[in-house]
Amino acid sequence: NMAIIAGFSVNGVAKLHTEILEKQELKDFYQMMPEKFNNKTNGITQRRFLAHGNPLLADWITSKIGDGWITDLSQISKLKPLVEDEEARREFMEIKYQNKVRLAKYIKEHNGIDVDPHSIFDIQVKRLHEYKRQLLNILHIMYLYNQIKEHPEMSFYPRTFIFGAKAAAGYLRAKETIKLINSVADVVNNDRSINGKLKVVFIEDYRVSNAEILFAAADVSEQISTASKEASGTGNMKFMLNGAITLGTMDGANVEMYEEVGADNIFIFGMSADEVIAHEQHHDYNPYDIYNNDEDIKKVVNQLVDGTYSHNDRELFRELYNSLLNPQQGQVADRYFILADFRAYANAQKKIGVYYTNKSAWAKSAILNIAHSGKFSSDRTIQEYVDDIWKLDKIEVNTEGC
Repeated sequence: NMAIIAGFSVNGVAKLHTEILEKQELKDFYQMMPEKFNNKTNGITQRRFLAHGNPLLADWITSKIGDGWITDLSQISKLKPLVEDEEARREFMEIKYQNKVRLAKYIKEHNGIDVDPHSIFDIQVKRLHEYKRQLLNILHIMYLYNQIKEHPEMSFYPRTFIFGAKAAAGYLRAKETIKLINSVADVVNNDRSINGKLKVVFIEDYRVSNAEILFAAADVSEQISTASKEASGTGNMKFMLNGAITLGTMDGANVEMYEEVGADNIFIFGMSADEVIAHEQHHDYNPYDIYNNDEDIKKVVNQLVDGTYSHNDRELFRELYNSLLNPQQGQVADRYFILADFRAYANAQKKIGVYYTNKSAWAKSAILNIAHSGKFSSDRTIQEYVDDIWKLDKIEVNTEGC
């Protein structure tokens, strides 16, 4: 409160979260001093995460539109006409494939797992936290595995699910989620009966240097936080810049990415921020209703405590099970609405599998994502801080003779 009163500016970070501050969390302050409130959506540097991290794609872009995008990312929009060029689409998909081969080699070297570069590379890399819902992702993988085992004849485009994350030292549920991901990977990756249709990889020691390899290789970018919980996100922007298509909720900067690329070039699912906040205020969400009425979900949740992925140790993932259905006193069951959004997420994933079979259409959407990423440069973010908050004058640096 003192910071808001004494400070010059209150930054909501992304458009959606600024609105939440103004309408709900800090409504009284906003009514008293609306001039203090603003949003400066986060940005990323294209010089690190494209020019340096993805040289194949960077060189291709420069060959098509020149190198002005390196210092002015808005110029990346010049790629838009290329989406109608079949040869350009083929070139893009070949670059993506080469980047997937590079990542496959990294995974083989560091994890000892063989992954198919022709499969869909579905990647979720970020801090491990319950609201970011890595648990939703791995529960869905367990669901897919069940489906493939029960219906081996079903049409299914091969998937490689890749995670990277670090958990805070004392964050038990986050660490249990990492353990679950690796335990599911041990079962799925070693089941020859599924013919390699599904692979699961957890990247150790996730950091910027291996993130560059991951962003460049991704087909699908997982941005699946519970709506209203993510202030902005920047991984979503890094994936977008590298030609991955976002699978996400209407949360954080996903909202602005959706506005930039349009509904046809992003996969949106799940409850809105308003719906989530309404459930939290009314205390009217009961995950048992979903658990008891959806046999597929019930089976997946039960597999947390029936020993399927824990060598018959029924207690190893008990805390994750309890977080969904049996919270400790004072806590809320399924606080981040994992079961509530599960079916919508599974349906969006199914659409991805179908869409990817049309490589030309996929390439068009991917290139459009790159072409609409100009807004998300940190150059733009910093300039907005300079203009609206810091009120600084530009200094011209004379580089002649340097």
